[in-house]
Amino acid sequence: MSTNSILDDCGKRPPLALIAGPTASGKSDCAVALAQELECRGRRAVIVNADSSQVYADLRVLSARPSAEEMGGIDHRLFGAWDGAQACSAADWARAAREEIAAVHAAGSVPILVGGTGLYIRTLLDGIAPVPAIDPAVREVVRALPVTEAYAALAVEDPDRAARLSSADSARIARALEVVRSTGQPLARWQAQTQGGIGAAVTLFPAILLPERQALYARCDLRFSTMMARGALDEVRALLARDLDPALPVMRAIGVPELARHIAGDSSLEAAAAAAAQSTRQYAKRQFTWLRHQPPADWPCLEYDNFDTHSLRVILFRSFGLT
Repeated sequence: MSTNSILDDCGKRPPLALIAGPTASGKSDCAVALAQELECRGRRAVIVNADSSQVYADLRVLSARPSAEEMGGIDHRLFGAWDGAQACSAADWARAAREEIAAVHAAGSVPILVGGTGLYIRTLLDGIAPVPAIDPAVREVVRALPVTEAYAALAVEDPDRAARLSSADSARIARALEVVRSTGQPLARWQAQTQGGIGAAVTLFPAILLPERQALYARCDLRFSTMMARGALDEVRALLARDLDPALPVMRAIGVPELARHIAGDSSLEAAAAAAAQSTRQYAKRQFTWLRHQPPADWPCLEYDNFDTHSLRVILFRSFGLT
């Protein structure tokens, strides 16, 4: 990361702050604190969502979308911007984020990207592979295959990709197989031609929050308990009343399937809540692993044992050259 302050003149490349971290790591509060600090120093800041659940209007509670009070007077964008009936892909989000970031820059302000969805962040910064539309007939055949058969076929048709995937990763196996069958080229070849990324057009100021794991898991449990108290069950009832396709991302979001089973009478509320809390911890673990190993080595990782707000802000501000 550059040693410059985020307030410095970045020449032809305007600044983009990025605060990434697993769920319940405190990244939303950190983004607000950073924005408020920048505004105290005379530079307006805007927070742009990079969380794949918080994009959906239907998941106000279960995505822990910031309330008006939690936004701290800072402009927040792309929070609740998609109706649950419309899937928001990484490409969809990146397109919208590019537009928002460009508008923030045009106004002379600093965009602060905040979230933990690695695919979203990578797509925005690095671009996306220009894979042509998949032949619907190919997709239908591939998606109907049992995962064991799909993986065996992929091992023959794209062995490099198969070797990189778990034999149980049905979604990625199907995607790789449909790409090679529909386009005649393996997915890796398309990914080498990424386009549309903004990484080279901005001066990036990243920070990765990596709290101590057991403390993080405890916060995950507390967060889901808070969600239940704030109306998570009613939120799922409202989603079920819409009769949406169960394959939509909003219907597969953490907490929705678990609480839906309770509403259907297939589990107790206690069991459903426990299962959802466990899913939250597992998701946080996956995010933690991705953020530790996948971003560039020069992205600062802020490791901490507790969630003392003052101490965390001191570390964060130092990373952005503000102290």
